[in-house]
Amino acid sequence: MEAAANSSADRAQVERPKDRQKSRITNGSALLPGVDQRCAWVRRAKDVIAAHLSDIQNPTAAERSIIRRAAVLTVELERLEAQFAVAGEADPETLDLYGRTSGNLRRLLEAVGIQRRDARDITPSLADIIRADRAAQHEQAAQP
Repeated sequence: MEAAANSSADRAQVERPKDRQKSRITNGSALLPGVDQRCAWVRRAKDVIAAHLSDIQNPTAAERSIIRRAAVLTVELERLEAQFAVAGEADPETLDLYGRTSGNLRRLLEAVGIQRRDARDITPSLADIIRADRAAQHEQAAQP
């Protein structure tokens, strides 16, 4: 049986350079060396990293690095929040740490272009106001 025109058998072989062996951290299969990748902290950090990476198209190595650091701060801030909730309060030193860490997180996220969005404008348009006014006038006219 003959190969169809333009089939893979007809095309020239592409020589690809051999990939160097990459670390588990570089290829994304491990977050930290020597740490159980199944623990809740690592799973949550990986989830946060994935969420932030989904916001950026084709992230550079530097952006990936910043996002990784932002994920660590996010997980640690969540742990502090849980401590506050369990205790029913926050001591001044821990609250200060929380505030400083939150500021650092914001700066990291801004560095990769993830910005705070302005509040959504829910002001009705002029057309909506006129439509509602006409409907109200129509209802009033219909009532005896």
